[in-house]
Amino acid sequence: MDSKYQLIEVKVQTLQQIFNSMDPSPFHERDLDREAEEFIVSWAKEHSSRKPYKLIVHLGQATDRADAVQVLSESIRNYFTYRAEMNRRELKQLLHYGWINLAIATLFLGLCVTIAQTMDPETGRFLPILREGLIIIGWVAMWRPLDVYLYRWWPVHRMGRIYRGLSRMPIEIRKP
Repeated sequence: MDSKYQLIEVKVQTLQQIFNSMDPSPFHERDLDREAEEFIVSWAKEHSSRKPYKLIVHLGQATDRADAVQVLSESIRNYFTYRAEMNRRELKQLLHYGWINLAIATLFLGLCVTIAQTMDPETGRFLPILREGLIIIGWVAMWRPLDVYLYRWWPVHRMGRIYRGLSRMPIEIRKP
């Protein structure tokens, strides 16, 4: 076993099974089959994204393409580079919306606290409840931006690391 890499092994009958059969693009630009992608990504998720991956494709039938490793490597590199770029955009957009939500929620919290502080709790029976309710509502409005910055960006960032790692992995084809 090659300890330099984390191995991802795929068994297929033909090389074409790795690619989306409905994609009319040239062979080196084709999308991966959805099930093949899910299989590769799920294996990568089980490993650390800090150590490089290596894909080993076990073919059931010999391929007639002399450049099969090069074509497959280029296709997978292009595909996962594209996925990494889309992930980067998704993370950027998530953080951007997080900042917008944080600004809105902070202003709303400030408004709620200001209104609550102007209320005299001694003047009415329900005013203390209303005052506390305003403060609680203001803090509840902070949940969404806090959720983005405390929890939601981590999995998106991790997937980006996985996609970048998959886009650089060496590929080996083992024929029967």
